[in-house]
Amino acid sequence: MARFAIGVDLGGTNLRVAAVDTAGTLLETITTNTAVARGRDSVIDEMCDAIEELRARHGKKQDAIAGIGIGVPGIIDMERGMLRESPNLPGWHDFPVREAIEQRLRTHVVLENDANAAAFGEMWMGAGQGSGSGDLCMVTLGTGVGGGLVLNGKVHHGMTGMAGELGHTTVYPDGHQCKCGNRGCLEEYASATAVKRMALEAVGEGRAPELGRAMGANTEITAQQVYQHWLRGDAAAKGIFDQVGTALGIALAAWINALNLPMYVVGGGVAGAWEAFAPAMMREIAARSFVFKATNDGDARRRTIITRAVLGGEAGLRGSARLAMLQGETTS
Repeated sequence: MARFAIGVDLGGTNLRVAAVDTAGTLLETITTNTAVARGRDSVIDEMCDAIEELRARHGKKQDAIAGIGIGVPGIIDMERGMLRESPNLPGWHDFPVREAIEQRLRTHVVLENDANAAAFGEMWMGAGQGSGSGDLCMVTLGTGVGGGLVLNGKVHHGMTGMAGELGHTTVYPDGHQCKCGNRGCLEEYASATAVKRMALEAVGEGRAPELGRAMGANTEITAQQVYQHWLRGDAAAKGIFDQVGTALGIALAAWINALNLPMYVVGGGVAGAWEAFAPAMMREIAARSFVFKATNDGDARRRTIITRAVLGGEAGLRGSARLAMLQGETTS
């Protein structure tokens, strides 16, 4: 009986590969930088080397491994295993990722959007564990903003595999220009990149003296640094995270009204600043979603839960590995 699967989380910044057993425990994780500048072949070679390393160490018995699941950022054509578009992986446009990886590994792999994999991981071993509903909506606030839907215990892919692009929900119709071509996308207000942009704008306009002094002559600043300023009571940092929470609340209110799911999970690196943006987020949800208000009237059995993710960066690894396990069960 197979005892583990390999899960991969390919991000715009980091590549992580893990062996995950059938109980959801991470047996071993290999983490490297995603050397996007060296080209997609270099990234895939590095990924496959790490997979082979874990497969050799943990899969000494021929039937020990249940499968390999790979989460990648961007829009995937599920039927063809093609990455149609990924702002965080330049040069991967219309690239047959699954075929390229399968040729190197000489085995079948499960390809999934990284946010879908994270949502599935949270359903399996995280915020949704034991909920019994099998329904969950997850939004991931990282370099960009992703999203995943789990309905009836399965990832909801939509017609061609492109469902769940929650980061491109319009929150401000005439807002900041997004890479996708739209204006005012959630990604432009609630991602780590957006926090950095808003901080630089505030410094440039003279509205963030403390952030400006911290930066000095260096134009590099991170969302984590802005959060550290929030912890110290910096008014400019508070204003930035209020914008994050407001935008996220507007989007969540729309999703709650449209989907009426029992749980909405917020994950990704920016979710580490939960206490900074959650008050504004919850104010917007309460003001804008009549479904939220109707399902929070005291009856715990029909309460809409909005919560922070539990698994952190491990959600995608566990989710992609679990998807590989389940596909292995159906094909064995």
